[in-house]
Amino acid sequence: MFSLSSYFSVQYLVLLLPATVGLYAVLPQKPRRVVLLLASYLFFWAISGKLIAYLLFSTLSVHHIGLWLEGIQAERDRCLAAAPKEERKAVRGRFQRQLTGIVAFGVVLHLGLLLLVKYTPFFATNLNHLFQLLGLSLTVNIPSFAMPIGISFYTLQAVSYCFDVYRGKIPADRNLFRLALFMSFFPQIMEGPICRYGDTAHQLWAVPPIRWENFLFGVQRILFGLMKKVVVADRLNLFIRQVFSGYAEYDGFVIAVAVVCYTIQLYMDFSGTMDLVMGSGQIFGVTLPENFRRPFFSRNIAEFWRRWHVTLGTWFKDYVFYPVSMAKPMKKLTSWGRKRLGPHYGPLLAGSVALFCVWLGNGLWHGAGWHFIFFGMYHFFWILLENLTEPLTLRWAERFHVNRECLPYRGFQIARTAVLVCIGELFFRADGLRAGLAMFQKMVTEFSLTTLRDGTIFSLGLDKKDCLVVFLTLVVVFVVEVLQERGHHIRKELSQRSVAVQCLVGYGLILGIVVFGAYGIGYVPVDPIYAQF
Repeated sequence: MFSLSSYFSVQYLVLLLPATVGLYAVLPQKPRRVVLLLASYLFFWAISGKLIAYLLFSTLSVHHIGLWLEGIQAERDRCLAAAPKEERKAVRGRFQRQLTGIVAFGVVLHLGLLLLVKYTPFFATNLNHLFQLLGLSLTVNIPSFAMPIGISFYTLQAVSYCFDVYRGKIPADRNLFRLALFMSFFPQIMEGPICRYGDTAHQLWAVPPIRWENFLFGVQRILFGLMKKVVVADRLNLFIRQVFSGYAEYDGFVIAVAVVCYTIQLYMDFSGTMDLVMGSGQIFGVTLPENFRRPFFSRNIAEFWRRWHVTLGTWFKDYVFYPVSMAKPMKKLTSWGRKRLGPHYGPLLAGSVALFCVWLGNGLWHGAGWHFIFFGMYHFFWILLENLTEPLTLRWAERFHVNRECLPYRGFQIARTAVLVCIGELFFRADGLRAGLAMFQKMVTEFSLTTLRDGTIFSLGLDKKDCLVVFLTLVVVFVVEVLQERGHHIRKELSQRSVAVQCLVGYGLILGIVVFGAYGIGYVPVDPIYAQF
C-alpha cells in the first residue's frame, strides 16, 4: 500500500511530487486540474486512509453552505430593489437574521466536528476529575475518535470560506472541483499555511505551465527547508526527547539547554516544512501565503506572533478578534472606557476581552491539554502587559533620553523576547502542565553548570560534533534571514549570478543534506510537529 508520513518522506520527495510535476508538465491546461486534484486526494488518502471522508464531508458541506448563502443574498437584493424605501430596513434585518443563522450553522458544523474528534476525550477526562473532587459517583465514558491529519488546518479554511461568502468578500463557488482543490491542495493540506479562498483558489484553477524560473526557485526552497529539518530539527530530537521525558534526572542547566534546543527544533521543523510547502507550490506557479517572517528578530511578543505562523494569527485576527471587539457590547465598553480611562486604556478593555478569546482559542487549537491552555494564557499575559505598559515605556525613554531604535536597545528587546518565547515553548512541549511547572522550577532553583564542566551533557544524544553541525547550519540560516530582513530576495539575486555559482549553491545544499543529515542508525526523525495540531 502506498503510504506517507510527512513531506520529508521518500514517497513524497521521490515519488508523489516528481510524478505529479511530470504529468502536469506534459498535459494541457484542463487535465492539469485533474492531476492536481487527484494528487491531492491521493496524498490525503496515503496519510489518513478512509479518514479522507472527513475532508470530503467538509468540502461538500461548505460548497452547499456557500450556495445557500448566495441564494439568500440574491433574494435579499431582489426584495430590497422592489421594497419601498421605508420598508427596506425591516427587509434587510429579516434577511440578515437568515444569513447569520446559516453561517452560524456552518461554523458550528465544522468547529463542532473538530471539537468532537479532538477535544471530547480531554473534556470527558476533566469532567470525571471534577466528579471525583465533588465526591460524586458519576463517570463519563472517555470516547476515542480517529482524527485525520490536517483537520485543524482545513477546518479553519472551511470556516473562513463560509464567513467570506457571508460578508460578500467572495462569491460562492459553484464549481465543486475548484473548491475541492482549494480545500485539499496537497502541499499545504497537512501543516498549512491556512489559505483564504480569495488568495489561492483561482491561482490553483489557472494551472499555468511550469516555467523554468518557478521550478528552479521551488527546488531551491525545498532544499533549504530540507536542510533545516534533516540537519537541525532531526539532529536535536534525541536529546530533546531524552530530557523532556526524564527531566527529573537532570539539573536546571540541562533542562534550559533542552528548552532552547526545542525552540530551535520547532522553528527549523515548521519553517523548514513551510519552505518545502512553498517550494512545492511555486513549482506549479502557485504563491501560497508566507507563514514565517523571521520571528526571532521580533522586539516583543506581539510582534513575534505577527511573524510566527502568520496565517493562523491573521485567521484569529479576522474571525475572532475583530468580531468580538466590534460586537455591540464591546463597542459600548470601549465608549465607556474612553470617557473614564482615556484614549489609550479605554479601547484596551474591549481589546483585552477579544485578545483573551484569541489566545484561549490559539492554545486550544494547538492541542487538548491544560499545558496548551497555559501556553495561550502565557502569551496573552505578556501581550496584555506590553499594551498596558507602552505609555510608561515611552515616557521612561523620553525622560532618560533612550533612543529606542539604537542597536543596543533593539538587541536587548530581541534577546528578552527570545527568552520569553523559549519559556513559553517549555510548556508547549512538556508532557502536561505539571511537568512544565516542575521543569521550570528546576531551571530556576537547580541551575548548575556541572554537566557542562564535566562534559556529561554531551552524552545525552547530542555530542560535540552534533553541536558543531547544528551551530554552523544555524549560522547559514541566520545569515540568510539577516539578508532577507534587509530586503534582499536571495533566490532572485542568485538567479542573476553565473550558472556556476547557482550550481555551487545547489550542490552545496544537497551535499550538506546528504553528509550532515541526521538519518539512519542512531537518529530518531522528529514527527511532523504541527501536523499533530
